[in-house]
Amino acid sequence: MRLEITCQDRLGLCQEILAILRENEIDLRGIEVDPIGKIFLNFPAMDFTDFQALMPKIRRIANVEDVKTTAYMPSEREHYEFNLLLSTLPNPVISVDAKGHIDVINSAGAALLDTDKEALKGELIDDWLGGFSVMRWLERKPQNSDNAQVKCGRSVYYANLFPIWLTDDEGEPSFAGAVLHCQSEPIAVPSLGPQSSAAFAGILTQHTGMRKLLKDAERMAALDVPLLIEGETGVGKELIARACHRASRRAKQAFLAVNCGALPDNVAESELFGYGAGTFSNQTEGKKGIFEQAAGGVVFLDSVGDMSRELQAKLLRFIQDGSFRRIGEETEVKVDVRIICSSRGFLLDRVESGEFREDLYYRLNVLNLQLPPLRERRGDVMLLAEHFLQQSCQRLGRPLVRLSQGARTCLNQYTWPGNIRQLENTMFRAVSLLESDVLDSDDIQLPELPALPAGFDIDLEETSLEEAVKSFEASLLRRMYPSYPSTRLLARKLGLSHTAIANKLREYGIGKQRKPAG
Repeated sequence: MRLEITCQDRLGLCQEILAILRENEIDLRGIEVDPIGKIFLNFPAMDFTDFQALMPKIRRIANVEDVKTTAYMPSEREHYEFNLLLSTLPNPVISVDAKGHIDVINSAGAALLDTDKEALKGELIDDWLGGFSVMRWLERKPQNSDNAQVKCGRSVYYANLFPIWLTDDEGEPSFAGAVLHCQSEPIAVPSLGPQSSAAFAGILTQHTGMRKLLKDAERMAALDVPLLIEGETGVGKELIARACHRASRRAKQAFLAVNCGALPDNVAESELFGYGAGTFSNQTEGKKGIFEQAAGGVVFLDSVGDMSRELQAKLLRFIQDGSFRRIGEETEVKVDVRIICSSRGFLLDRVESGEFREDLYYRLNVLNLQLPPLRERRGDVMLLAEHFLQQSCQRLGRPLVRLSQGARTCLNQYTWPGNIRQLENTMFRAVSLLESDVLDSDDIQLPELPALPAGFDIDLEETSLEEAVKSFEASLLRRMYPSYPSTRLLARKLGLSHTAIANKLREYGIGKQRKPAG
């Protein structure tokens, strides 16, 4: 039971109230005095008749203006408010005492450490976080806040450390511990070494091949020649292109991206190269194209293999001498831009099929990066999944969600035909629909991949061995093609020649059927 006593301040007032409680043999659990003229009492529940007798006794005390029951003490309200605020914060918050023992931790912090909140209380913080000794920092009794990088599992986080100093009745300061506030989005695990460019520091990977590729990309970023980035959809080709731009001498100039596959043929030339005044009806002024708008910077031609043959011819001339004519004008325009292109799969496949000019291919393929698909970067699946999980929680403003072991197994076993983009969208969808604070395999929605037949009952009365082998071969290729949607990728995976795989796909009607060159 709790009472709220409204009164005017008077020396000895609290003693008289306590005397009444003692006379009535009431066990006082707590008393709080509010500076605005209120006293709050907390004691066990009592019979209604005893309570009716108690209330008048308190009201008759001098300077007492009113007495009524209340649902909570001020400290209880503050406690509930504090816990509610902590539980809704998307970033991990951990409070430790002066010896480094965890005192208070919110749900996001518990999810970060992958342990129940109650089990963490009293644990030494350095047993859970690495990369920086919080306990050693506490031993110095710091006066000011500090920043550090702390490591949890395989991820590295920014942590803000705030020391707690309390003042006693005599005005003497006393060190009481600290609060750690961690950024809910991890910073990149260093992939290029301590001397790496900051432009590539945000690309998460633990895969050896990918780390080597990033080193190559950093060197290529400084070279002012065309760069071709090849890889399946969703592997991060534009991310690499933007990092190359940030790491180059053109970093302060424009970076303009163009999706060549989304530009209709009738507007593609005017968008890239611009047009002169009066070229089109009702047009009194000309317009600069993307190459002019990006002068001094970088133009990123995404899906360059989808560019029309006519546009390829004009792009080839521009790359050769750096000049072009706007539509409807005869004056040559010369601009200095670096061209970075991307292609889904191998652009050489389109050259061999006659869809892309061979001379333009060799102009664009001065430098080349081939990004591996996510299924070949197995160690990166969980690293990226946890990154996107935390990123999604932050975007949705909800506490950090924890991945169950079943969810981890599910994510690791999937082949990710849509690569990193599919993983990012999958994690955001799962978090946005999740009602609990643990993400399980049932919460992850993934499209079913074609099932591989378990076996065949071969009846040579109905079919031959050769036909049965072809049937199995066709089923295998149909299952693998979505994950390796290029004849070169599939050939490399199966250890066959590019020509052999191309012939088999054509024979079984798998994938995009291309017309032969000529």
